[in-house]
Amino acid sequence: MVTQPETVLINWSSYADTRAGLGADFARILGYFREDGTKSVAAIEEAMRASDAAKLVIPAHTLKGDSAQFGADRLSALAEQIEMTARRCVELRQQPDELLQSVVMLRQVFEQSLDALEKETNPLVQRRSFGRRNEPADTSFGRI
Repeated sequence: MVTQPETVLINWSSYADTRAGLGADFARILGYFREDGTKSVAAIEEAMRASDAAKLVIPAHTLKGDSAQFGADRLSALAEQIEMTARRCVELRQQPDELLQSVVMLRQVFEQSLDALEKETNPLVQRRSFGRRNEPADTSFGRI
C-alpha cells in the first residue's frame, strides 16, 4: 500500500529563496507552474488510465522538479515516488498498478500546493497586522 509522503506541504524557506531569486518575474513563473503542472498531472492520469509506465516518467519528473523549485515538498515527493516506481516498472516490464493510489492523490496535492502558493503570493490577500488584532476596522474612509 502506498501512502502520501510525510513531508510538509510547502517548505516556506525554499519558497522565499525562489521568490527572492526570481524577483518581479515570480508571479509570472508561478503562472507557468500552474499551467505546466496542470498538464503534467493530466498526462500522469492519462498514462495511468492507459497503464503505460513509460508515459508516467517524463511528466512526473517534470512535476517533481518544478514543484521542488517553489518549495512544494509534498507534491515533489509524490511526483518523485511516481517517477521512480514508473521507471522500475519500465525496467521490469510491469504494469504500474501499484501507483494507482499515488496518482489518485496527485491532483489533490497539486491543487492544495498551488492554492497555498498563490495565497501567499497574492498581494490582495489580507495580511495580519501585528499588534492591532483587537482594534475595530476603520470605517471612516474618506471622512474627516
